[in-house]
Amino acid sequence: MDGNGRWARRRGKRRTAGHRAGAERVREITTECARLGLDQLTLYALSAENYARRSKSEVSTLMSLLSRYLVGERPTLMKNNIRFRMIGRLRQLPARVREEIRDTGRITAENHGMTLCVAVNYGGRTEIADAARAIAKKAAAGQLRPGDVDEKTFGEHLYTAGMPDADLMIRTAGDMRISNFLLWQAWYTEFYVTDVLWPDFGAPELHQAMREYVRRERKFGAARPAKRGRAT
Repeated sequence: MDGNGRWARRRGKRRTAGHRAGAERVREITTECARLGLDQLTLYALSAENYARRSKSEVSTLMSLLSRYLVGERPTLMKNNIRFRMIGRLRQLPARVREEIRDTGRITAENHGMTLCVAVNYGGRTEIADAARAIAKKAAAGQLRPGDVDEKTFGEHLYTAGMPDADLMIRTAGDMRISNFLLWQAWYTEFYVTDVLWPDFGAPELHQAMREYVRRERKFGAARPAKRGRAT
């Protein structure tokens, strides 16, 4: 969800105003995705790099916004039958935020519609490293034989264990890079990049991305079937 800072700067406002506008946009996109019948929506809210390198005041504002979102959006999540989940190095987040994460997950646990997954203090490399560390510990303890480690086993130790791989990744604000997001899960993901900044990305822009996605042919490495015609 890129472009909050640029959105604010173009309007002569502080970056925090852009983050607040971006948080408001989350509700529209989440409810629209649930209405469309998606199985899962994953939002990249704050990278591990952002969490470590942004100013303390900006990170504090983001954590406050996240805490308010987790409480304030529970009625919307319940109304739309949405299950909530969060991924990342959550143990490093403030205690109050971790508590709201647990409570929101517990409250929505019985919902059986779309899963909303929010990535906070998340990095694809740290996720892979954490999974490798967990597997190594099990192997050292004799709980897992190294020869038994395959892609399925590795996936079961990622933050996203039990979740589907990404089908479509939408990047707002025009940057043409993956930015350390879902490195393992995006192995055959379709990418859609738009110059629209996240606070301006509404349902019409979401629908355009969906239309582009369904026009694409997904082969997953298979050869395209040859067209049949008359021999000449």
